[in-house]
Amino acid sequence: MIAKEDMRCAVANIMKKNMGLKDGETILIVNDVPVAQEWNEPINKIIDIGKRSIFAKQFYEITIEEFKNHKVSYLTYYTLGQHGEEPPEDVGKAMICNDVIIGINSYSLSHTIARQIACNRGARIASLPNILPEMFLRNGPLDVDYENMKAITLKVSQVLSKGNNVKIIAQNGTELYFNIASRVGKADTGLIHEKGDWGNLPGGEACIAPVEGTTFGKLVVSADWYSGLEQDMIFFFKEGEVVEIINGGRLGDYFRKLLNPSSQDLKFRRRRNCAELGIGTNPNARRRDNVLEAEKIKGTIHIAIGDNSYLGGLISSDIHEDFIVDKPDVYIDDTCIIKSGKLIWEV
Repeated sequence: MIAKEDMRCAVANIMKKNMGLKDGETILIVNDVPVAQEWNEPINKIIDIGKRSIFAKQFYEITIEEFKNHKVSYLTYYTLGQHGEEPPEDVGKAMICNDVIIGINSYSLSHTIARQIACNRGARIASLPNILPEMFLRNGPLDVDYENMKAITLKVSQVLSKGNNVKIIAQNGTELYFNIASRVGKADTGLIHEKGDWGNLPGGEACIAPVEGTTFGKLVVSADWYSGLEQDMIFFFKEGEVVEIINGGRLGDYFRKLLNPSSQDLKFRRRRNCAELGIGTNPNARRRDNVLEAEKIKGTIHIAIGDNSYLGGLISSDIHEDFIVDKPDVYIDDTCIIKSGKLIWEV
């Protein structure tokens, strides 16, 4: 855990700088706590979940102390098992009754109906799935020049919005192709100031939803670039969907079961959808085995599967999983925008 005074400074910055907290606004901190079966998971995962729950409680207590003129609430619920799963009904109801919501969770609420309804009612939501306390330290991924990062992220999102065809090549064997024509790039700048805004903290990515049915090729997720991944895991795409997963060890088995590539059941087909291209823009993001931070590393790309309905796509799914590729070459309409992990105007 980090020192309480460092934590106090970080909480104040999040509320003032990232969330733009205004007089009289209400604040809700939500946290998912372990269920009994999670005690069968590897010890490091259990420790991380426990540390995150303690961290969430400390975040809540400091928020109360620092923002005495605001109503601050704290709500816990049992972990949901996967990103994109809908939270319990009482959590959804609490979300629509508050102005600023901080989700310090193991599993993201970003791609949920509950998040969408709350934002439609004017809530501003920061999702911090799998956040680690050390991310709050000085020179960490939350301690950045936000105006500079915003300018870069908006520039990348505009490039995506103008594009049609994407090619991604990387030394780890990744080779993917898809279409983004008519899709609009989005910018997650870490600044969540307007009614209905939502995003991750740490922030720092531009993203877009590939056109359904257009993705083909292979995505190689290198060992250590996903928590617990000890050997490369390879996803093969055809006509916009994952059609095969090879290697990956225990995690490969998990995703083969989750996606069930041989099934034509609509639930599994939606899970297999190529949902997102994201490009990291955070100069202080470094950690590779934590997706929340790794997908923000400047110059990386990530490909998501599952739900893309909240990115302007057509597929609703009960999952949204991101996978990072380091040091890629990215071409949009034959123009290279990233070369070996460097934004081309910075090469």
